Formats: sequence, structure tokens, C-alpha cells
Amino acid sequence: MDSHQTLISATAASLCFLLCICMTNGELQRFIEPAKSDGSVSFITIGDWGRRGDYNQSVVAYQMGRVGEKIGLDFVVSTGDNFYDNGLFSEHDPNFKESFSNIYTAPSLQKQWYSVLGNHDYRGDAEAQLSPVLREIDSRWTCLRSFIVDAELVEIFFVDTTPFVKEYYTEEDGHTYDWRAVPSRNSYVKYLLRDVEASLKRSKATWKIVVGHHAMRSIGHHGNTVELVEELLPIMKENGVDLYMNGHDHCLEHISDEDSPIQFLTSGAGSKAWRGDVDPTTNNPKSVRFYYDGQGFMSARFTHSDAEIVFYNVFGEVLHKWVTSKQLLHSSV
Repeated sequence: MDSHQTLISATAASLCFLLCICMTNGELQRFIEPAKSDGSVSFITIGDWGRRGDYNQSVVAYQMGRVGEKIGLDFVVSTGDNFYDNGLFSEHDPNFKESFSNIYTAPSLQKQWYSVLGNHDYRGDAEAQLSPVLREIDSRWTCLRSFIVDAELVEIFFVDTTPFVKEYYTEEDGHTYDWRAVPSRNSYVKYLLRDVEASLKRSKATWKIVVGHHAMRSIGHHGNTVELVEELLPIMKENGVDLYMNGHDHCLEHISDEDSPIQFLTSGAGSKAWRGDVDPTTNNPKSVRFYYDGQGFMSARFTHSDAEIVFYNVFGEVLHKWVTSKQLLHSSV
């Protein structure tokens, strides 16, 4: 490489780094979702789903439609790994329609979908999923790295967790990731944590929820994500976060934190599940309230005083329900 090419490469790298800093140096982008006239907010959380309808993805989608109609769905939350096996290869990848638009066709699911990127999404063209071109193809699609959904009594803070995981930057991982917007892991995470913390401190919402792809607490295949436990969880505890929702492990889980009111909810069973991959009886502390290694999804309903979380299997059957009250300061299963 000659000196001219070297200069161009260095300049491009510098611009990329500055872009990263600028993008993570301001407030997180905010989307408004008004509460219903009765003051409630309802949504479905689904993760690890995009397989062109295979591995029961279409069946799960059908049940989501039924539940969405029943609860008066306001929007959908996707916890990442939106398209398998390696994300999208471009804005015009047919996998977008084949795994999203053509699958989630129920009338109740024609609401906004708010999505974060998972590690499999980063293995493709990560920028493609963030492109406004996809919203022109299907107006339901909203995917950013980190952002906020403001639903009045509920604020949901979506966090780009893949760059936290140090293993992904090593050759031992065996995969290639699209790090164009993450030229420096430490800088990216530092500024993202700063913006998330500032946003949480400003929040006046009754309920605060953080959404990321990777689990903080899980007895599934991947288990706890150490980097999130060390770097993000303390900020959540200090700022009154109620729930953390994630995917990554292809199961459904509800785990309570041992020293804070935070509940950890895994909904990563949107298609291929890992049934039998883990024996939950060998690693099942008292904090684990529910674990299911089949396919399914989760619904959430909030009022100013109450929250209801429900997990469903591929047949639409209720597997686990958790209700808590802010006023009464107690919870029940």
C-alpha cells in the first residue's frame, strides 16, 4: 500500500471514529407510543426468530397474532437475532420479506416493531437493518443500535449489547462481525453507557425497562453475559429499572435479581429452540421463577399501578404469569 492509500485509509478510520463518537455523544433517539385511552400499554416481546418461517416461526407468529388481538397490542419488541444465520447481506436481501413481512401477517401485528441487533445480525451487513430502505419496504420496521420508546407510563431503553461482548473481537469466536460503527470497543461502550445512564436519570416513567439482545441472568445455553453484569447492571440498579428483557438464549425465562427488584426476562424462542440442551435442574437457584426450553414468546401489559408478564408456548398456551403492583409493593406468581 503506497503513502497516498495509507493516508486515505487513516482518514477514513478517523472519520469513522468521529462518527461513532458523535452518534453516541448525544441523547438516544426517542420514539413516542401513546398509551391507550384507559392508560394501559401492551406489547409482545419476541427474539431470535428470522428463519423464513422454519422451526415453527410461522406457528409462533400465528399465536402472537391471536394474543396480540386479545391484549390490544400497541407494538412489538424484538430482542435481536432478527435474521439467521448471518443477518442481512444488504438492504435488498429477500430474507427481510421472507422472514418478517411474509410471516407476521396477523392484523394485530400490523403495529410498529422496535428491534435491536443481535450477534447474528452483526455477522451480516448490520447497517442494512438500520437503513430507512427497509422501512419503505415495510413501514412497521424500526431498528436502531440504541434508542428509547416512550409510552408515557412506560419507557423502554433499547441497548446495543453485542459490542460489549469481548469474545466477539477474538479469532477464537470463529465469526466475522460488522464493526464499521464500532472502531473502538471501549470508547463505544463508554459513551453508550453514559447516554443510557443519563436517559435513565431523566426518566419520570412509572415503569423503566431495558432491552438488549444478550442475557444478564440466564441458566440457558449462553448463560450470564459477564460484561453486561459488570458494566450495565450497576447503572440499572442505581436508576430504578424494573425489568430487563433479552433474547440470545433460545428459551423463555424469568429470573429475579438477588439484591434488587429487577426481573430478568428472556424471550429468545421465536423459532429454533434448544430443547434438552441444558438440564435446568442442575443449575436452578431460587431466583429462577420459570424456565422453558421450547418455542414461544412473551406479552407485557402495564398500567400506572400494575404490570403483568405472560409467557406462551408455540400452541398459545400460558406457561407462566407474573403480576406486580407499584402501589402495594408486593408481587405474586
